[in-house]
Amino acid sequence: MKPITLAALIFAAFPVMAQVTVKDPWVRATVSAQKATGAFMQITSAQDARLIEASSPVAGVVEVHEMTMEKDVMKMRAVKALDLPAGKTVELKPGGYHVMLMDLKQQMKEGDTVPVTLVVEGKDKKRSTIEVKALVKPLTAAGKPEASHKH
Repeated sequence: MKPITLAALIFAAFPVMAQVTVKDPWVRATVSAQKATGAFMQITSAQDARLIEASSPVAGVVEVHEMTMEKDVMKMRAVKALDLPAGKTVELKPGGYHVMLMDLKQQMKEGDTVPVTLVVEGKDKKRSTIEVKALVKPLTAAGKPEASHKH
């Protein structure tokens, strides 16, 4: 019976981070000399977790940012972590939370795909990485999913 008990304990330890899903990831296109852009998506976690880090090979610096308006002034700042409450979709969108890609190594051209790695930490402090392929949308994109986009 001991092997069965051990197996049950091993399987019980794994399901937590497998339940984070990312929907509609996209990156705003850039003009040739532009050195920064944003990545946007919807993240849902089955259990309380936090987005603590992001990276991408197309950028020298990647940070999770919050954008707010204070007296008609747009302010942006990096956040150490973004809470992902259990069962609730957290939308990273223009004008709100987003992943900032800075020190870009190349122009983000409409139709390209950008790899982004997200690091999520559960309540138990265990970390999990999620590989995302974000579609580059036009400079004018406002964050609304395209009707023809299928999952």
